Amino acid sequence: MLKQYKEAIEKSNIISKTDINGIITFVNDEFCKISGYSRDELIGKNHNIVRHPDIDASKFKFLWETVKAKDIYKDTVKNRAKDGSTFYVNTTIVPILDENDNIDEFIAIRYDVTREVILKEELLKKEIEYEELNKTLEKRVQEQTKELQELNKTLEQRVKEEITKNEEKQRVMFWQSRHASLGQMLANIAHQWRQPLTELNLAIFSIKKAAINNNSDDLSKFYKESKKIIKNMSETIDDFTNFFKPKKEKYYFNISGSIRESITLLDNSIKDDLINIKTDLTDIKVLGVENELTQVIINLINNSKDAFINNAILIREMSIITKKDDGFAIIEVKDNAGGIHKENLEKIFEPYFTTKHKSQGTGLGLFMSKMICEQGLNGFMYVNSKKGTTSFIIKIPLDKNEK
Repeated sequence: MLKQYKEAIEKSNIISKTDINGIITFVNDEFCKISGYSRDELIGKNHNIVRHPDIDASKFKFLWETVKAKDIYKDTVKNRAKDGSTFYVNTTIVPILDENDNIDEFIAIRYDVTREVILKEELLKKEIEYEELNKTLEKRVQEQTKELQELNKTLEQRVKEEITKNEEKQRVMFWQSRHASLGQMLANIAHQWRQPLTELNLAIFSIKKAAINNNSDDLSKFYKESKKIIKNMSETIDDFTNFFKPKKEKYYFNISGSIRESITLLDNSIKDDLINIKTDLTDIKVLGVENELTQVIINLINNSKDAFINNAILIREMSIITKKDDGFAIIEVKDNAGGIHKENLEKIFEPYFTTKHKSQGTGLGLFMSKMICEQGLNGFMYVNSKKGTTSFIIKIPLDKNEK
């Protein structure tokens, strides 16, 4: 039975013996296997044949002081194999005493923990990378916040300049509408970040779990997923910043791109309110300011969203269509939100007119949308409403090359 115990220990552990001077007198097959040396190459050699050069001499001094004092030494030891590769073993060194209580030899029992140590090192490295990513993200948010504040200051200054040019009333209303959009957009940023923050929290938990379970595949998978979430959050800030950049110079832009940007900026809000938006977009270029058309489309989508909620519409559908017709680019935004009462149809484009509660709107959205279509895009906007549906049509003149 003693022989069976001995065989079981030797087959499941990495074992070596040395004399009192550290010269190897015995190694089992597992020791040869992990070190890459044959038994003949090891017997009679000093045990430091597998010592890793990275290990400080003071550590081995402490080891010898411990075992020569007839105490048991335990530690995780970094070794180097014959081919130069590194392996780690949890090591227990026991002094064997003779009948006179003198040290006769040392026996070392080890088991391989290389994979666990490497995973731990990788996890530490990932934690350092996460700290750097978090610092970068925090700095970027601060920079973008500062830029938004600067853009807001620029907007206010532009309003003041326009007021001095005898366009006080219209410019003040434009500022009020744009300022309301800023507040709404900041709320959308917070809304857009709720889900990715939850996903990031779950990914970090999964990384911790994978590390505990020594699952390197999951560790790498969730690390890449976390980086992607952080990148998307950063891109969200860029999207909302671009929307408020004060680009006033007219240039040719694709109206389909402006519509897609509007839907992207409101994506989470649209999904949360269960609104289905179908699009049939044709690439058409017009002369104007793309950000202003984006604001118009956002106003129309938000108006439809509020109407769906106020009228308790269960199946909420919208469609946005673009096409060319008789020298014009046509944009039609249609919803089934209950329609507009006949007595209100002639008033909806008037400044400060609104059917919403004062906490929901200023009554400037449609007024400013119409002004943008007329003055910014040299076109016009009108509305049709019947049988519970409402359609806003925008017509923008085409360049001769687009007709």
